[in-house]
Amino acid sequence: MSDEQPTDSRTAGGRPRRAVRRLGPFARAVARQLGRAARSRPTRRAGTALAVVAVSLAGIAIGILLGARTEVDVGPFRAEMAVTPAVDGGTTVAIPPLGALHLDSHEGPVQLSIRLGSLDQGRTLALLDDPAAITRASQTVVSDVTEGVLRLGIRTLAVAVLATLILAALVFRDTRRVAWSGTLALLVTGGSVGVAALTLRPEAIEEPRYEGLLVNAPAVVGDVQQIASNYNRYAEQLQHIVTNVSRIYTTVSTLPVYEAAEGTTRVLHVSDMHLNPTGWSMIRTVVEQFNIDVVIDTGDITDWGSEPEANYVASIGLLEVPYVFIRGNHDSVRTQEAVAGQSNAIVLDNEITEVAGLRIAGIGDPRFTPDKQTSPADGGLSKPAAEQVIGVGEQLAATIRAADEPVDIALVHDPVSAGPLSGVTPLVLAGHTHNREVRRLAEVPGEQSTLLMVEGSTGGAGLRGLEGEEPTPLAMSVLYFGAEDQLQAHDDIRVGGTGQAQVTLERHVIAAPVDPVDPSATPTTDPAGPGPASPVPGPPVPSPS
Repeated sequence: MSDEQPTDSRTAGGRPRRAVRRLGPFARAVARQLGRAARSRPTRRAGTALAVVAVSLAGIAIGILLGARTEVDVGPFRAEMAVTPAVDGGTTVAIPPLGALHLDSHEGPVQLSIRLGSLDQGRTLALLDDPAAITRASQTVVSDVTEGVLRLGIRTLAVAVLATLILAALVFRDTRRVAWSGTLALLVTGGSVGVAALTLRPEAIEEPRYEGLLVNAPAVVGDVQQIASNYNRYAEQLQHIVTNVSRIYTTVSTLPVYEAAEGTTRVLHVSDMHLNPTGWSMIRTVVEQFNIDVVIDTGDITDWGSEPEANYVASIGLLEVPYVFIRGNHDSVRTQEAVAGQSNAIVLDNEITEVAGLRIAGIGDPRFTPDKQTSPADGGLSKPAAEQVIGVGEQLAATIRAADEPVDIALVHDPVSAGPLSGVTPLVLAGHTHNREVRRLAEVPGEQSTLLMVEGSTGGAGLRGLEGEEPTPLAMSVLYFGAEDQLQAHDDIRVGGTGQAQVTLERHVIAAPVDPVDPSATPTTDPAGPGPASPVPGPPVPSPS
């Protein structure tokens, strides 16, 4: 048996070696074919093209990151302009330490950044000595920015091509490939700048998104009355913003508030405070800084409607402006009475009042959440509750129709109540959902168009706002009404949950709705929200409580 074992071993080991010897010619043939393919002209050309593209893109990126920036005098400022690659495009105007304005000025693939830096000492002293110099300086703002953007565009092309040529020379050491790389860089960079120029939206200056400290928002963003009445005048709006910033920088002690144009009425819409004391400090700041004429509260100022909670509403009297209130589903009759006891408060419950020149109608929510007979245990909206909520909207609509004069604003707590008010009034304000929403109700033939504005929670949903991973932000809106009591624009203010100082302010200009009586007119969608929605409630809606 010991003699057979080596024979088996040799036999077993010989088979793989014989297989390898048989595959050897095949493998060598495959290798020769691959080598010839790699040395073929089409393959070499494809590899060269890919290398040229890669080097060109790398050179463009290096050139833009290192040199696509310039400095220009904008009014009294020394501003730095820069271009960076971006998918969405747009323009950012940084105004340290006040915050920044974000404009949806153009599509990608480049983003323009403007940073207003230091003031020129000589020009600043001239502004302080002669206040009229601010106006004169602002008149050259448009030409200053235009000149800077043109200079930046030329510089961007130059540095992108130059960086690509240098990189290509180091990589290829071939004149033809270097030339192709430079040409490709010129085409890509020029095409990107061209796309931005072709998609330019000058009217974006009218709807800026502000990020910074709340106290600085009205001074930086400017006056909405001028924006609404001069919708297509890009140059004038740019002058307003730079003028506002100039005034801030040249003021020593206080930040000036831009004075409203004559006839403008400013309304602050708050809702769903839910006992959060931080909400009151926010409201007071906005009332003072934005020169608010009247505050409208669409309910849920408390959580349980209890007597101890009634002390929370005492802060209403400190605002020194009219405070219009309707009861929410968390507010009891006792809460409503406590609000009515404040000297500047006006409580509406299927009633109409006139405040600051605006005719306002409102009705309280028919439910009381802590009362489980009117609030289902699962938090949803049962059929009887839905009928109640829709019913109060119908009651308010009947009251408005019976009035001698038209109503400018209708107030309900739950957006479900807004359906019957379509065509009855131009604007309905609501809350309850803790989510901001702006949309037009389904139009009633022959009646006016109605805009529904649902506010978020000014109190960050109270304690329940801390249940998620991120605290619920504090939300409120400033509404601007013109001389004819028509809503022209609104600023949506959003503060980080638990009352952080950093805020976001977004301005929305309201486009005039198409007259529904005109059969030849085509419906338009309001820029502040999506298209028409049915006023009839759908499936049961979960309650935010």
